[in-house]
Amino acid sequence: MTTLTKKVDFAVILEVNNANPNGDPLNGNRPRVNYDGIGEISDVCIKRKLRNRFLDQGHNVFVQSNDYRIDEYSSLRQRAEGELKGLMKDSEKMTKVACEKWLDVRSFGQVFAYKASSAKKGDGVSVGVRGPVSIHPAFSVAPVNITSTQITKSVSDEAGNKKGSDTMGMKHRVDHGVYVFYGSINTQLASRTGFSDEDAEVLKQSLIHLFDNDASSARPEGSMEVHKLVWWEHPNPTGKYSSAKVHRALQVGVKDSVRDPASIEDYDIAIGELEGITTEVYTGH
Repeated sequence: MTTLTKKVDFAVILEVNNANPNGDPLNGNRPRVNYDGIGEISDVCIKRKLRNRFLDQGHNVFVQSNDYRIDEYSSLRQRAEGELKGLMKDSEKMTKVACEKWLDVRSFGQVFAYKASSAKKGDGVSVGVRGPVSIHPAFSVAPVNITSTQITKSVSDEAGNKKGSDTMGMKHRVDHGVYVFYGSINTQLASRTGFSDEDAEVLKQSLIHLFDNDASSARPEGSMEVHKLVWWEHPNPTGKYSSAKVHRALQVGVKDSVRDPASIEDYDIAIGELEGITTEVYTGH
């Protein structure tokens, strides 16, 4: 496979209805919002979903979640030591093999930093890999309304514990929101990790199917939906325009006649033309 030959920019428009798209653990797992009430989904959250979609398509992934683990390793250190045995002290070979083995490493990069397992000096490892795929956090187009509901949840009671098996808790959701996030693929970094045109196609399909197999009690099936993926391909490796200019070609806003948007139909979506750039628009799955 040849490495990526042309710079790529992309944007995703997604809709949330009665779901918690990304809870904040430092704020009682409430959906993330800024001081203006604009909803946010962290880039870490988006990359987690993309890694899961990579796995769904049969590709190896280094950073696996416990509920999506496909091997016997229970930690990143175990996976690195098990799969990169004998290479931990050779950073160049280690980077090469890691990029060849795991799609998420050659896409997003990875820091392999582990303390020495013994008192022996210099037994640790610290290797950083810069990935070509960069992804911004997603932000809602308009302020979102968060509904909090008190619930009764069952917990395992233990002997001697005077509390009952049922305790009160809170569940939070975004009533409605349309979010947009952007990303880019850098050809220079792609040449270093071996990220190919075929890998870019896998990423594209993963973005279209971002919420497949992603349902949970906080995100019921059908409550999260990708509406559009905009994929811009430049005519050369360095890019004809800056990523910032390309991303501004997509404009998403609430229609002037709508006061409280409640569905994707309440938004205007416009994609400006950029001379010399191939623009592809895909409808979400």
